[in-house]
Amino acid sequence: MLAKVFRFHGYGSLKFVYSKGSTVRARFLSMKYIANSRREQSRIAVVVSKKITKKAPERNRMRRRLYEAVRHEWPAIIPGYDLVITVFDERIGTIPSEELTSLVHDLLVSADVLKK
Repeated sequence: MLAKVFRFHGYGSLKFVYSKGSTVRARFLSMKYIANSRREQSRIAVVVSKKITKKAPERNRMRRRLYEAVRHEWPAIIPGYDLVITVFDERIGTIPSEELTSLVHDLLVSADVLKK
Protein backbone atom coordinates (compact mmCIF):
# COMPACT_ATOMS: atom_id res chain seq x y z
CA MET A 1 0.00 0.00 0.00
CA LEU A 2 1.11 3.53 -0.66
CA ALA A 3 2.65 5.31 2.35
CA LYS A 4 0.31 7.57 4.28
CA VAL A 5 2.49 10.63 3.65
CA PHE A 6 1.55 10.44 -0.06
CA ARG A 7 -2.20 10.17 0.59
CA PHE A 8 -4.63 12.92 1.46
CA HIS A 9 -8.27 13.41 2.30
CA GLY A 10 -10.49 16.06 3.68
CA TYR A 11 -13.16 18.24 2.23
CA GLY A 12 -10.97 21.28 1.52
CA SER A 13 -8.26 19.46 -0.41
CA LEU A 14 -10.71 17.38 -2.41
CA LYS A 15 -12.90 20.39 -3.13
CA PHE A 16 -9.91 22.26 -4.57
CA VAL A 17 -9.01 19.39 -6.91
CA TYR A 18 -12.64 18.81 -7.93
CA SER A 19 -13.27 22.48 -8.70
CA LYS A 20 -9.99 23.44 -10.40
CA GLY A 21 -8.60 20.13 -11.68
CA SER A 22 -8.64 18.47 -15.08
CA THR A 23 -10.25 15.07 -15.66
CA VAL A 24 -9.27 11.89 -17.49
CA ARG A 25 -11.37 8.73 -17.66
CA ALA A 26 -10.72 5.03 -18.02
CA ARG A 27 -13.13 2.14 -18.18
CA PHE A 28 -14.07 1.92 -14.48
CA LEU A 29 -12.25 4.96 -13.08
CA SER A 30 -11.81 8.66 -13.50
CA MET A 31 -9.01 10.85 -12.22
CA LYS A 32 -8.96 14.54 -11.42
CA TYR A 33 -5.55 16.13 -11.16
CA ILE A 34 -3.98 19.53 -10.68
CA ALA A 35 -0.46 20.81 -10.19
CA ASN A 36 0.10 22.00 -6.63
CA SER A 37 3.07 24.34 -6.50
CA ARG A 38 2.95 24.50 -2.70
CA ARG A 39 3.90 20.82 -2.41
CA GLU A 40 7.24 19.17 -3.11
CA GLN A 41 5.71 15.72 -3.50
CA SER A 42 2.57 14.45 -5.16
CA ARG A 43 -0.43 13.30 -3.16
CA ILE A 44 -3.31 11.01 -4.05
CA ALA A 45 -6.79 10.25 -2.76
CA VAL A 46 -9.10 7.42 -3.78
CA VAL A 47 -12.85 8.00 -3.55
CA VAL A 48 -15.31 5.09 -3.55
CA SER A 49 -18.89 6.25 -3.07
CA LYS A 50 -21.63 4.39 -1.25
CA LYS A 51 -23.46 4.45 -4.58
CA ILE A 52 -20.93 1.86 -5.79
CA THR A 53 -21.51 -0.52 -2.89
CA LYS A 54 -23.11 -0.05 0.51
CA LYS A 55 -20.67 -2.42 2.19
CA ALA A 56 -17.69 -0.69 3.80
CA PRO A 57 -15.37 -3.72 3.56
CA GLU A 58 -15.89 -3.85 -0.21
CA ARG A 59 -15.26 -0.11 -0.58
CA ASN A 60 -12.12 -0.42 1.56
CA ARG A 61 -10.89 -3.35 -0.53
CA MET A 62 -11.32 -1.31 -3.72
CA ARG A 63 -9.48 1.58 -2.12
CA ARG A 64 -6.58 -0.63 -0.95
CA ARG A 65 -6.27 -2.27 -4.37
CA LEU A 66 -6.08 1.12 -6.07
CA TYR A 67 -3.48 2.44 -3.63
CA GLU A 68 -1.41 -0.68 -4.31
CA ALA A 69 -1.71 -0.19 -8.08
CA VAL A 70 -0.61 3.44 -7.69
CA ARG A 71 2.31 2.40 -5.49
CA HIS A 72 3.84 0.51 -8.42
CA GLU A 73 3.67 3.67 -10.56
CA TRP A 74 4.59 6.15 -7.80
CA PRO A 75 8.33 6.56 -8.56
CA ALA A 76 7.45 7.65 -12.12
CA ILE A 77 4.93 10.34 -11.09
CA ILE A 78 6.11 13.94 -11.40
CA PRO A 79 6.31 15.60 -7.95
CA GLY A 80 3.88 18.37 -7.09
CA TYR A 81 0.54 16.98 -8.27
CA ASP A 82 -2.67 16.34 -6.36
CA LEU A 83 -4.53 13.35 -7.82
CA VAL A 84 -8.01 12.07 -6.97
CA ILE A 85 -9.08 8.72 -8.40
CA THR A 86 -12.84 8.14 -8.35
CA VAL A 87 -14.34 4.69 -8.77
CA PHE A 88 -17.62 4.49 -10.67
CA ASP A 89 -17.97 0.75 -11.22
CA GLU A 90 -18.06 -2.04 -8.63
CA ARG A 91 -16.04 -4.38 -10.89
CA ILE A 92 -12.86 -2.63 -9.66
CA GLY A 93 -13.06 -4.94 -6.65
CA THR A 94 -12.87 -8.10 -8.76
CA ILE A 95 -10.76 -7.41 -11.86
CA PRO A 96 -7.25 -8.95 -11.93
CA SER A 97 -4.53 -6.80 -10.38
CA GLU A 98 -2.56 -6.65 -13.66
CA GLU A 99 -5.58 -5.13 -15.40
CA LEU A 100 -6.10 -2.69 -12.53
CA THR A 101 -2.46 -1.60 -12.66
CA SER A 102 -2.80 -1.15 -16.41
CA LEU A 103 -5.92 1.03 -15.95
CA VAL A 104 -4.10 3.22 -13.42
CA HIS A 105 -1.08 3.49 -15.71
CA ASP A 106 -3.33 4.53 -18.62
CA LEU A 107 -4.93 7.23 -16.45
CA LEU A 108 -1.54 8.60 -15.44
CA VAL A 109 -0.31 8.59 -19.05
CA SER A 110 -3.48 10.36 -20.21
CA ALA A 111 -3.02 13.00 -17.52
CA ASP A 112 0.63 13.44 -18.54
CA VAL A 113 1.85 13.24 -14.94
CA LEU A 114 4.49 10.56 -15.52
CA LYS A 115 8.17 11.39 -15.94
CA LYS A 116 9.45 11.05 -19.49
